Amino acid sequence: MSGHDYTALAPEGVLVAGSVLVLLLGSFLPRRRLPLTRWVASAVLLGSVATALAAGTGSIFEHSYALDPATAVARVVAPLASLGVIWLGAGELARTTREAETYTLVLLGTAGAVVLAGATDLAVLAAGYLLASIPVYALVGLGRAGAAAEAALKTYLLGAMLGVTMLLGTVVLYGVGGATGYRDLHAGLVTAPPAGVAVGLVALLAGLAFKAAAIPGHFWLPDAAQGGSVTAAAFVTTVPKIGGVLAVLRIVDLMGGVAVAATWAVAIMAAASMIVGNLAALGQDDTRRLLGWSAVAQVGFLLMAPAALSDPEALPAVGLYLAGYAVTNVAAFAVAAAHPGRRVMADWAGLARSHPASATALVIAMLGLVGTPPTAIFAGKVTVFSAAWGAGWPWLVVLAAILTVVSLAYYLRWIRAAFIAPPDDQVPDGGAVRSASTVAVAAGVVALGLGLVAGPVLSAFSGHLTS
Repeated sequence: MSGHDYTALAPEGVLVAGSVLVLLLGSFLPRRRLPLTRWVASAVLLGSVATALAAGTGSIFEHSYALDPATAVARVVAPLASLGVIWLGAGELARTTREAETYTLVLLGTAGAVVLAGATDLAVLAAGYLLASIPVYALVGLGRAGAAAEAALKTYLLGAMLGVTMLLGTVVLYGVGGATGYRDLHAGLVTAPPAGVAVGLVALLAGLAFKAAAIPGHFWLPDAAQGGSVTAAAFVTTVPKIGGVLAVLRIVDLMGGVAVAATWAVAIMAAASMIVGNLAALGQDDTRRLLGWSAVAQVGFLLMAPAALSDPEALPAVGLYLAGYAVTNVAAFAVAAAHPGRRVMADWAGLARSHPASATALVIAMLGLVGTPPTAIFAGKVTVFSAAWGAGWPWLVVLAAILTVVSLAYYLRWIRAAFIAPPDDQVPDGGAVRSASTVAVAAGVVALGLGLVAGPVLSAFSGHLTS
């Protein structure tokens, strides 16, 4: 597939058109009818996945957008993760004035993540960054609490600053490489001054670090997870990462053969994110903030795949890991959404006794985020570690293994809190939010199922990047 085939962009088109439809419905429907927008948004997300499964492969629009396994991962995983986000937040948003607006922003943010993953042109990458970022600012700020406003301001300021830095990087790379399309740009960068390429690469990676919530663009995520609504928290810790990590993968591929150590830059980002995220999570008492720092740590493990791109296992490994992380993280936030009155560790006492289904989903999610067999993240970590070792990064694999053990401390703390008896003067919450509980259990089952069928999933995501 090549040329200007607009039908090849059907998955992205469905998301954007669907967001407009949901916004219009929200503008005209009475408040009691607003739950209809949730069903419409869900249909849009499933429609996007359906068109993605029927899409071809190749490169379109003068090689500015790739249709390859990386784009396929984003087209399938991002909408399905957003579907889980919408339903885990159904109880929180039901018949509020911001329900349709939230779903509109989720759809637009999902489209932005997909565009980031498929972009093979610096101009398209910049457009995808904006489409993926602006809905995130608004989503975080839709919360009514003062903490949401503070988190939104921090998210916006950091995103705007790193967005400008990223645009500076695109300008520098265009200046020294003579093109914006990756295919032509690569030929120019091979003979370009290494210093100029290095400046452009670092600036470009800084912007993508914001989308992936990796070092040095991570500061906003724990505040957003803690201060925003649970719907926003689940979305921003999951979906933007998909586009950000896959965009980094393409940048490393672009720099292949160029006299700049792009893989070293990404490996350092990965190591720093793992270290900071895991150590910061150790001291957290608020469970949503803990999940925010956990997301920073997880992106460190994910970025090992771009650093190891020279190994043929790297591309399918990151696809499996992203799918496993998305469903497991959604399960964790669904448990939090099912019990909105429980925020700090002590609040979770007695959960196993009063809500065994939620406690079971919590156990699966926490052990899944650690990477315990037979969960999907375990299979993803094993394949990513194998690819990194094969690509010549043994120190990074050893560091990741050590920090995986460290992560047990804070994930198991939450499990322990759920299984201890509550104090005599503490009355556990009387009921759970049904939609969120259902999502938690379903996502937990999928996380286990993906781990059990990791082989076919890896085969589905295998292939080569298209430039």
